[in-house]
Amino acid sequence: DSIIGKPKKIGNLERAQNDFPRKLYWYDIEKALTDLGNGWRLPTKDELNIMFLNKEKISGFANSRYWSSTDAGESYAWLQDFANGYQSYDGKNITFYVRAVRTIK
Repeated sequence: DSIIGKPKKIGNLERAQNDFPRKLYWYDIEKALTDLGNGWRLPTKDELNIMFLNKEKISGFANSRYWSSTDAGESYAWLQDFANGYQSYDGKNITFYVRAVRTIK
């Protein structure tokens, strides 16, 4: 699969090599990840921050915002800006990049 590519490990996480080909609304992410199968999911805001801190080793990230799975209320979710490292939350009705991860046991 072109999204998963050659997954790489970071701690107890395996992350997909590539982003989804287009930015996604938060509400559409669950179906997109289900289509990948095998336990792929959206990273938490803490996991996303670890990915940001290791972005030079991981490579392939856009200098843009990425969704996390961490809710910030009914209409908001946390995100991470890969240009500057800031974490904030925004409306789930906005599109941002997505990088899939899964837990390694």
